[in-house]
Amino acid sequence: MKITFLLTQSLESPSGLGRCWPVAKEMSRLGHDVTILALHHDLASLKHRFTIIEGVKVHYVGQMHVLKKGNTKFYFSTPRLLWITALATWNLMKAAIQVPTDVYHICKPHPMNGLAGLFAKAFRRKRVFLDCDDYEAISNRFAWRWQQQVVAWFEDHLPKSVVGITTNTRFMAKRLEHLGCPADRIVYVPNGVDRDRFSSINNAEVETLRERFNLYDRKVILYVGTISLTNHAVDLLIEAFRLIHQTEKKAVLMLVGGGEDYDILRSKVASLGLNSHILFIGRVPAAQVPLYYRLADVSVDPVYDDLVARARCPLKIVESLVAGVPVVTGDVGDRYELLGKGCAGKLVRPGDPYALASGILEIIENPSQASQLRQAAESIRSKYYWDVLIKDFMHIYNISS
Repeated sequence: MKITFLLTQSLESPSGLGRCWPVAKEMSRLGHDVTILALHHDLASLKHRFTIIEGVKVHYVGQMHVLKKGNTKFYFSTPRLLWITALATWNLMKAAIQVPTDVYHICKPHPMNGLAGLFAKAFRRKRVFLDCDDYEAISNRFAWRWQQQVVAWFEDHLPKSVVGITTNTRFMAKRLEHLGCPADRIVYVPNGVDRDRFSSINNAEVETLRERFNLYDRKVILYVGTISLTNHAVDLLIEAFRLIHQTEKKAVLMLVGGGEDYDILRSKVASLGLNSHILFIGRVPAAQVPLYYRLADVSVDPVYDDLVARARCPLKIVESLVAGVPVVTGDVGDRYELLGKGCAGKLVRPGDPYALASGILEIIENPSQASQLRQAAESIRSKYYWDVLIKDFMHIYNISS
């Protein structure tokens, strides 16, 4: 089968890294002809806009709706944004009808790839599928109300124009049914981990990082993800760490990732006098992320009890399970199910810094509990490898139009 993915982000983005890319890679391994048509976070800096990675053809055809440089995300002015999105939509449309394919799979119900998919459907008369992995109108930052309304319209209406939908949360599956999508056209597949990324970790590189950040005799608390307060409660984690630091002076918090609130939170940490205890690592290549998990005593997925958290399947949780690192998170959405009915991680009251701090301290101060959580994680982690999950994902293509 020839499959074309339409992606409005880079492969390095959380959606690209945690879903689109490993899905495409596993499909290629199964013998399918796979193409990804994508937008890039900094197109002007890209040397090669077409490449073949492990059998998957990747075309970057336009600029994303935001610009990412270093650890910071920048937003365009409204006139510039309109031009960039119009050009990206046009380029996605052209590329979509030029690529030989049997089906199109839209990654996220965004306007740009949504329009490209519908155009290709009308022009080529091929089946079109959709992947919903977030509540887009809620979990993104918008400069103007009209932008949110446009995204919300596509998010509500695009699912009814496709043959079938893949989604990574029970919440989103129920929401899609409420919108009028038949349950038998929705396939639930949680986020997973590319086995290759975690299969061979260089211990020498781990020790180099340990020495670089002076982590000997330290209790390492790890956060891996976007530094954006719109959809990630990093401020909650920082407040919890402030409480932890009052009793556990050897604790250190490592924040791995970048985003629009990177500098704001660095300033907040400085004002708290915690610069030497909260380390902002910034964005790192995907291949290096497993090294940081190896450094950690515990990882954290901080959340409030809101629509953003209920609609999200955190990559950091499944990465923690695969890496064998105990994880602490709020009991929201699918997290209880992801963690083997709560056996493979610590679930606490969401949105409460005291509960989050207490949960983290229980793990870093109780080696036997940490060991039990690791053993529980080992018993369930295999089902979160994409070479296993791909079998469920491929069921979507059995749905006829």
